[in-house]
Amino acid sequence: MAAFLLADVEVPDMQAYIDCGYIENVPKIAARYGGVYRARGGDMEVLEGDWTPTRMIIIEFPDMESLKALYDDPEYLPYREIRQKLTISKIVAVDGLSTPLKV
Repeated sequence: MAAFLLADVEVPDMQAYIDCGYIENVPKIAARYGGVYRARGGDMEVLEGDWTPTRMIIIEFPDMESLKALYDDPEYLPYREIRQKLTISKIVAVDGLSTPLKV
């Protein structure tokens, strides 16, 4: 069953974030675990509520195990620490539906 990583990432210094290699290298590491970026920044519109994400990232993985394997990967660890230092991040992992919703 697919799993999704949803991240709201505020990047105060985008140039530093680019220069550290995070934006270039992390998608390559995620791809090794079947990670497919479904959203990465881009325009947003709040339709309800008072949550105003800064920069949304959505990555689809084949399953929760693959998602967690990326998160705990030793090669990703230094980038995770960089992200934690350079950004204000809120990240959740959520399971997808095992069968499509019947309408």
